[in-house]
Formats: sequence, structure tokens, C-alpha cells
Amino acid sequence: MQIIGYVLIIIALGRFLAELFERLGYPGIVGEITAGLILGYVLTNVPAEEMNLLAEFGIFFLMISAGLEITPEELHMGGRKALPVYLVTLGVMLLVTLPFTGYRIGTGNLLAASILAVASAPIVVKLKRFFGEDYLHVALSYAIISEVAILILVYVLANFKGAESMTNLLVTITKQALFIGGVLYINYKIGIQHKVWLITQLRKLKSDEAVFGLFMVFAAMLGFISEEVGMHFTIGGFLAGLLLHSDLVGTKQYERLETILSGVTSGIFAPIFFAWRGMNFRAEITLMVLYGFFVVYIIRFLLTVILEWDGKPVSSLAKATGLVSFGILGLLVADLGNSYGVLTGELYSITAFTSVAGIFLSATIGRILTAVKNE
Repeated sequence: MQIIGYVLIIIALGRFLAELFERLGYPGIVGEITAGLILGYVLTNVPAEEMNLLAEFGIFFLMISAGLEITPEELHMGGRKALPVYLVTLGVMLLVTLPFTGYRIGTGNLLAASILAVASAPIVVKLKRFFGEDYLHVALSYAIISEVAILILVYVLANFKGAESMTNLLVTITKQALFIGGVLYINYKIGIQHKVWLITQLRKLKSDEAVFGLFMVFAAMLGFISEEVGMHFTIGGFLAGLLLHSDLVGTKQYERLETILSGVTSGIFAPIFFAWRGMNFRAEITLMVLYGFFVVYIIRFLLTVILEWDGKPVSSLAKATGLVSFGILGLLVADLGNSYGVLTGELYSITAFTSVAGIFLSATIGRILTAVKNE
């Protein structure tokens, strides 16, 4: 079968199950992951290289969409509340991983802890009906901070293992910091001095496709620079989405861009990404892995409830559900960490299984909370 045949089957089943799960009250991506888990046992001889490329487009567009959901100002404000929660969670998850490495701290512990502390921006957006607008920014900020952190960390650790000297490693990290800081500073200056000019120029574009094409050139450029400084190219996509928010480009241009981007992402590339990750799920499921997952989930859920307690049980549990959504990006990073030799053995299986099972469990808890809230 040609690659187009596999793609059509994946998209068709992914979208069908996404719609089915949406009707059951779950985020559609749960259905897309389920489609991948099913197809992994059905489809054989899938051309991995071509599918990996298409799946990378999926995570690229998903990170762009996550960036578009929040402005730099909202990320800054929400981040002030979310960052302490993330750092505490990361520290606790680091302690949880120690028994699996003989109580020795290494690069594997650091990467595993970052995966186990992650939240999924797409799932947080899907669960936003649980949150007030103020808390949505906190939850989304946490998700973005944790997702960007694991993408940066996996490449820093890979560079660390392959670095010829500590000097080269420090140079790489410095380039990454200057890139992110520089892009955000330029955005800040444009927002102050050239905002009206930018909106005026964008209004001259006659079609939605022209707006989308111009944006994709910008996103691709930042993606290429991200790779040049040693980071995952999706960081560039996220920054592009973060920078071209409605406050900067104007509400009309933002809506034109979001309409096309949503169709391309949700209709084509996101189903491929989630299904392909499900098809490549190869973690060895043992009693120890199951035990590790439930320990991680319970500890992190209770920790988040305590840190975000607002005096209302249902509301506090809903907040924890959003922040403990894990995410399929964790599975991608676990695979990357495994290929680099940073993450091996039971730590890999636990992080990979948790990334998938955590989504299902959080979505189920969210579904229960919705029923309780509506009674």
C-alpha cells in the first residue's frame, strides 16, 4: 500500500473515533490516540520515515496552536503562578524516579521527572470548560512551560552526552537563551512602536490563504533557527504562535489565521501525530510499570490539589485534572530520550505508559466532574 493509503486510513479512523469520544464527553485526541493503538496491531509495513515526517508536522502545528491560545502578557502573568507549581512538581517527580535508578541522580532521572511533571496544552484547552478565564491562563501557562521545558531539556541532555567539552555545551545553552529572549524582546518592541503599522500591512492581504502563507513562512523561519541553536524545531512554531496574537496583529487577522490553522491542524496533521504516536507505543507493560504509573498519578494529583486548593472541592479537583493531564508530547520526548540513550529500562516504560494512560485517566476524571457539576 502507498503512503497516501495509510494516511487516509489513519485520518479516517482517527477523526471517526475523535468524534465518538467527543460525544462521550472526552477530548477528541483521546479517540485519535485510541485509533493509533488499534492500527498499531492492524497495519503492517507502514513506511516509518514518511509517517515520522508527517507526524512532526502534527506536533509543529499543535505547538503553533498552543502559542496562539495565549499572549506573552498572559503567559507572563499566568507563569508567575504556574512556575512555582511546576518547580515543586518537578522536584517531587525527581524524588519519585529515584527508586528506579538505585537512588542515584542522573540525566535519566531529570528527563523522566520532566516528562512526569508535564501537562498537555491541547488537553488543557479541551478541558477549559472546567476553568474560569483567570485559571485557564494559569493552566495553559503551566502546560506551555512544562512542554517547552521537556523539549529543551531532551536536547540539552543529548548535547551534554555528545558535547566535546563543557565550553561547547555552555555555548549551546547560551545560544538557545539568546534566541528565545531575543524573539520575545523583538515582539515587545514591535508591540509598542510598530503595532499599528503591522496591522495596517496585514489588512492589505486580500485572502485568508495569504495571511496563512505569510505566517507559515515566519513560523518555518523560527523553526529553522530553533534547530540551528540545538532545540526542537517545534519551539520555533510555538514562539510564532505566541508572537502573532490578536493584540499584535488585530482581531480580524487573528481570526483569519486561526480559522485555516484550526482546520489544517485538527483535520489533518493532529490526527496523524496522535495516531502515529499510538501506533509506535512500545513500552513494556509490567506490574512494576503499572504500579509506577498509579503512584506517580496519585502523588501528582494530590500535590496539585493541595497547591491549587481554592476552598471548593469540585473546582480544585477540576484544576488538578487539567494540570495532571500529562500528554502525548511526553511520549515523543520519551522516545527521543530512549533513542539518545538518556532514558532506558523501566524509566522509559513508566514515562511512556504514563504519557498515554494519564490522558485517559484525566479525561475520565474530567468526565465525572462534568456530570457532578451539572447535577
